[in-house]
Amino acid sequence: MKLAKLTAALIAVAASSVAFADTAAPAAATPASSDAWVAKMTDPTQNASAFKDPKTFVPWMNAMVDPATSIAMTNAMMNPATSLNMMTGMMSPAAFQNYMQFMDPAVSMKWMAAMMDPNFYTAAMTPFINPNLYMKWMMAPMDPRLLATGMQALNPGMYTNWMMAPMSPQAMNAMMAPLNPGMYTNWMGAVANPQTYGPLVGGMVNPATYNNALQGFNPMTMVAPMMAPMAPMAAPVAAPAAQ
Repeated sequence: MKLAKLTAALIAVAASSVAFADTAAPAAATPASSDAWVAKMTDPTQNASAFKDPKTFVPWMNAMVDPATSIAMTNAMMNPATSLNMMTGMMSPAAFQNYMQFMDPAVSMKWMAAMMDPNFYTAAMTPFINPNLYMKWMMAPMDPRLLATGMQALNPGMYTNWMMAPMSPQAMNAMMAPLNPGMYTNWMGAVANPQTYGPLVGGMVNPATYNNALQGFNPMTMVAPMMAPMAPMAAPVAAPAAQ
């Protein structure tokens, strides 16, 4: 009986992980431009998505070796709004969920399967054997976007923006966020949410998994064998009267 109940609990955990996988939010679409890639990589709530799935890692690596992404990242880092967005994102419970999903063994299993897949190596090496990539880097010094980035460093308005950034409404909201009790309530909700930790681990820490497995379980069935020796002896049956 004990073994049957434990087996039922493990089966329920596996079933709940499938349920979590079905109800999980769909993955975000792959960015279509360098600016979109930079916006995603500087967002603490989703910048780890490229390392959770090899299928997402390959497009991310293709974007990283493109000089257009480096130019877009340089432009973004010269904008104080990027730093404010990153600071605000780190205070969001979604950032905690973004990194805690690495606890899910399914992430490791995906990478183990990719390490044994020749198609993954082929897709990962394709950008480096493409002559077009090296032509882009050779032409990068003459790219108008790079020249505009260099001229932006000479623009006094950029330094004025940095000096005024601490007094911007966005910075004020970011500094007032730690004083909002709702932020801590949201963090507690994210920590207690099983979906924060991925499908498998989330199913194991979800109390509903074990509640469903133990429905109809009577704990006295486990105690009864131990209580049997202490049970009172039945009275002997009286002998029938003589005729």
